[in-house]
Amino acid sequence: MAVMIEDRLLVINDDLIIPLAELQYRFSTSGGPGGQHANRAATRATVLFDVAQSPSLSAGVRARILRKLANRIDQDGILAVSAQESRSQHHNRELAIARLQMMLAETLKEPKRRRKTRPSRAAKERRLAEKRRRSRQKKERRRDHFPD
Repeated sequence: MAVMIEDRLLVINDDLIIPLAELQYRFSTSGGPGGQHANRAATRATVLFDVAQSPSLSAGVRARILRKLANRIDQDGILAVSAQESRSQHHNRELAIARLQMMLAETLKEPKRRRKTRPSRAAKERRLAEKRRRSRQKKERRRDHFPD
């Protein structure tokens, strides 16, 4: 995962750039196997982004993020993203930033508008013909179709 960090800026898309100064980090011990290293080293990285108070977000972008990521944002408006795959705190921090970047980019993508379509007359006829064929086939299997 390549994180686009340019001059202490996190580039989300063409319209949104977040200064890394707006991100906070929390480190804790990772779960899982690893013995003493896992029990003592704070390698799990959690990136915190204050969506509710961020000066980088416009009102529309803020509302969209709060709505789409509501299950990941706490009551104070803070989005937390964690990573604990690596034994390196630095690598986990980079992974968490990359996840935050991807999550925000996906959230801000405009969904394609659905175009209403109708089946063509030929498509309707093919569907009905297949239904008639199926019906005949099943009718021929019935017991009452054969005389005693």
